[in-house]
Amino acid sequence: MKFSFFWLKEHLDTAADAATIADTLNRIGLEVEGVHNPAEALAPFKVARVLTAEPHPQADKLQVLTVDTGDGQPLQVVCGAPNARAGMLGVFGGPGAYVPGSGMTLRKTAIRGVESNGMMCSVRELELGDEHDGIIELPADAPVGASYADYAGIDDPLFDVAITPNRQDCMGVRGIARDLAAAGLGALRPLAAVYRMEERPPLVLSGAAPAVRTDDPEGCPAFYAQAVSGLTNTASPPWLRQRLKAIGQKPISVLVDITNFLTVDLGRPLHVYDRARLNGALVARKARAGETVLALNGKSYALDPAMTVIVDDAEVHDIGGIMGGEHSGVTNATTDVIIECAWFDPAGIARTGQRLMLTSDARQRFERGVDPAFLDEALEIATRLVVDHCGGTASPVTRSGQPPLESKRVAFDPALTLALGGVAIAEEEQRAILDRLGFSFDGGDAIVPSWRRDIDGPADLVEEVVRLHGYDKIPSTALPRAEGVARPTATRAQTVERRVRRAAAGRGLDEAINWSFIPTADADRFGGAAWTLANPISEEMKAMRPSLLPGLLAAARRNVDRGASSVRLFEVGRRYLAEGERATAAILLAGERTPRDWQSGKAQGFDAFDAKAEVLALLEAAGAPVANLTLSPDAGPTWHPGRSATLGLGPKTILAAFGELHPRLAKDLDAPAGTVAAEIYLDAIPAPRASGRARSAFSPPALQAIKRDFAFFIPAGVSADALLRAVRGADKALITGARLFDRFESDAGLSLAIEVTLQPGEKSFTDAEITAISAKIVAAADKLGARLRG
Repeated sequence: MKFSFFWLKEHLDTAADAATIADTLNRIGLEVEGVHNPAEALAPFKVARVLTAEPHPQADKLQVLTVDTGDGQPLQVVCGAPNARAGMLGVFGGPGAYVPGSGMTLRKTAIRGVESNGMMCSVRELELGDEHDGIIELPADAPVGASYADYAGIDDPLFDVAITPNRQDCMGVRGIARDLAAAGLGALRPLAAVYRMEERPPLVLSGAAPAVRTDDPEGCPAFYAQAVSGLTNTASPPWLRQRLKAIGQKPISVLVDITNFLTVDLGRPLHVYDRARLNGALVARKARAGETVLALNGKSYALDPAMTVIVDDAEVHDIGGIMGGEHSGVTNATTDVIIECAWFDPAGIARTGQRLMLTSDARQRFERGVDPAFLDEALEIATRLVVDHCGGTASPVTRSGQPPLESKRVAFDPALTLALGGVAIAEEEQRAILDRLGFSFDGGDAIVPSWRRDIDGPADLVEEVVRLHGYDKIPSTALPRAEGVARPTATRAQTVERRVRRAAAGRGLDEAINWSFIPTADADRFGGAAWTLANPISEEMKAMRPSLLPGLLAAARRNVDRGASSVRLFEVGRRYLAEGERATAAILLAGERTPRDWQSGKAQGFDAFDAKAEVLALLEAAGAPVANLTLSPDAGPTWHPGRSATLGLGPKTILAAFGELHPRLAKDLDAPAGTVAAEIYLDAIPAPRASGRARSAFSPPALQAIKRDFAFFIPAGVSADALLRAVRGADKALITGARLFDRFESDAGLSLAIEVTLQPGEKSFTDAEITAISAKIVAAADKLGARLRG
């Protein structure tokens, strides 16, 4: 939010300078993103008078001016502005002056053969607005030679403050002034004094009150309005134009400018309707299916029944609390208006804005929550400003509905500032701080002001007290440390995640960190979202992810689109399922596994076995019993039915799924060609058995192992993994390894060759013992229907 120094001082009686105000705002939790004084950039520019204006001898659209800058030495300037003429006063920049709007530094030069010593400037060149039709024209009494910044009164520092979503009270200049006053930087001026309400006689009300009502008590609980008739909509007074220009808003007309001013000044959006363009009563209600509205930004929006709109008997005029409609907006010909001041449900405003992808100053304030007790006073201020500057006669006020005015009580415990905030503050000082912020007290309870809907419990009171007392005053205190040797603090789950991260990085994978929120459509492709956000950042970030793969697929696509030939990503995070959060590691490989080469030929892509290799390596790093894992084909509907599998400790304990994605899913998510992926379910990895002692030292066997090869014809439906497990189980004491090393397919069937490692214990094997073990291996394979190949 932007506001200027002198604008703030309208509400805050203080002697502090801009630097002190900025420091204080940062200290009390209102982050200042920047302080900019336009006068500093315009210091070299002066008020100057054009003495003569003659046509340029070499260019039809240029003139040669003689300019008096106040030092008695007229300068020659070449100018292309159509309004440049002898006798006018404007703004001159001499050689060496930097022009902020064009980004150039002026110097003495020749333009089409004629010397030019600087330039006469336009509004846009000085970044004071968008006008660029000609040079600035100043009144005849402007002092020649004076600093233009001093003459124009723009020596007014501009603050840019980042307001967090919980501080709805600081979305107006008055709220920021209240916080600064509570921090001891001055006194908050009464609102009646700011708007000089007591100096003016009461409004004389006449005529009929406007016909307005709310038929949507949920989305628009309160709808107030007042009419002004017989007014003249002209240009705004200089003070109002200057306020809006200072914060980058373009003045339009006095009626529009008043509403824009009050939105920033008081954090109170209002809307003005041209009464002549309405048909019947103004009604706040839910939109109907198929209705549309042409908004003030010139765009048409399709509405749905969850949205609150303002309508008359003929059409929709307003997206309630977000943006007005073009059909009922005021013009220079407007003579009768209805000033609307309503209270809208913050959650409803947020949902509507997200669905329509529409933002505005009004939405930013209504979705945070404006003060529900500030309708009558805001409407009176707006009506007075309209009558003061446009004339006309005000009507009585129409009030439909009731804003939520229930006072909130929070238990006040002074001891909590030390317990929660870490600083001891006297109870009297705590009460004084809260009193300056607008809180009151009733016994042991604090009564929360209507403009602070973010205060929910005693901890919030502690936060208010501590931030205004000063976070820098909290003493640094060392945490207590137990005697003796420090014990590990990481949990087993944290240790597992760290090992997986390190192992993945060590294998050349790049870590990705994606949002936990994904589009609902993407979540549906992975089984659906068990949890969705009621108030998401956007509709594209509404569902809590049931899988990590959508985020990795999007990241892979972005990298491939930007020229990456090989993508190797991993992520360790959480899946959000109906039964709770699940720790998961995901892997995605896409593009080239190996680039083209004179030895290997064409580039080679990834396949499911590459994903399997990564999964096994990471499971081993995580401490899973890799040797006991069983492989089951077809990992489910997300995966390719013939090129995917799961790894588990039996059918009920699945540790990982890997392979190619289902072709339909890969197409829907625009996955890069040849993508393979995997998910490792870290929370399913069983904890190792506690031995109670350190692992024994490695002792290599005394005798050399021997290896024997076996080739089996296997029937259809029997996997290599099943055959290897059967072979290993033939004699668990003596068989220490079994490895598939060959696959041969002929008319006789599919043959798999296995290398078996036999490890003798106390003495070497005899031929008879080897023959016996071989017989066990053949018998184990025979149980699967495999037969020894002759």
